[in-house]
Amino acid sequence: MKLPVIGRYLALKRRGVLGLNARNGRYIMPYNQRRFYPLVDDKIRCKQVLENHGIAVPPMLDSIRTQFDAGHLEKRLARLERFVIKPASGSGGDGIVVITSKRRDYWLTAGGNLLRLDDIQFHVSSILNGMYSLGGHPDAALFEGLVETDPILRRLAPEGVPDIRVIVFRGVPVMAMMRLPTRRSGGRANIHQGAIGVGINLATGTTLQAVMDQRVIDRHPDSDEPIEGFEVPDWDGLMELSARCQAAVGLGYLGVDIVLDANRGPLVLELNARPGLAIQIANQTGLGNRLAMVERKHSPEQADISTRLDWARELADL
Repeated sequence: MKLPVIGRYLALKRRGVLGLNARNGRYIMPYNQRRFYPLVDDKIRCKQVLENHGIAVPPMLDSIRTQFDAGHLEKRLARLERFVIKPASGSGGDGIVVITSKRRDYWLTAGGNLLRLDDIQFHVSSILNGMYSLGGHPDAALFEGLVETDPILRRLAPEGVPDIRVIVFRGVPVMAMMRLPTRRSGGRANIHQGAIGVGINLATGTTLQAVMDQRVIDRHPDSDEPIEGFEVPDWDGLMELSARCQAAVGLGYLGVDIVLDANRGPLVLELNARPGLAIQIANQTGLGNRLAMVERKHSPEQADISTRLDWARELADL
């Protein structure tokens, strides 16, 4: 019984598959200084820093930091119809509420639920109490403009807002995947809640195989549309946007989550200092070999954007 296990381990190692310990010990700890973590862990601060560096983000409509403000939302909400409520320090998509329209005294969520003013006040109060924050610490609530998904992506994602996760190492994009919401995921682009992970060819922006529940699938379960072979719009612009985030926040290894807005193009949704490893499953290849190639470059973060993107395209063959 031991030989097959060893054989599988060696096969994964040859393909450069990275585990949590290797990711943390070889890349996150050496390249991500702790002093930068609070910046990316707070979505409000991170959004402001990215904007200051000329990086496009969804607009921030409001922020709530006190229980007093949470109990007096009526005037603030009166001017909002389509928006997203997020915990500033949340993770994994928990605590996010997407409001798609307003109907008299109610707001309709993406999941089809009707919320009253006191429902929203209670949810915001829960966010402030740290219900969704990292470590359960007191938090803030962010009200963000709703992304209008590029119509081209609606063929692949009939519900919710799909996003694209790019792993960036020392300013070089090294791997990318698209996350497609499903009815099962509640319209959220969260793989652990039932969304689909789709590998993307770094050189062309063309989708590869798709994975759902760690099973390779060919079609979206809700629409029956084929997934492989789709060309992501404005791929070059999206790659450049992700590469520029490294200099903005100072992290050497990070995940950049990007959405494609119908009117504003690629927007950085948020950054992650500890991006997960499911992206390797979606791409059916490992991060290790690609990260090692970037490490062999001399001061890659100091190279110009064009050179870094050329290096990224070369990684597509590994």
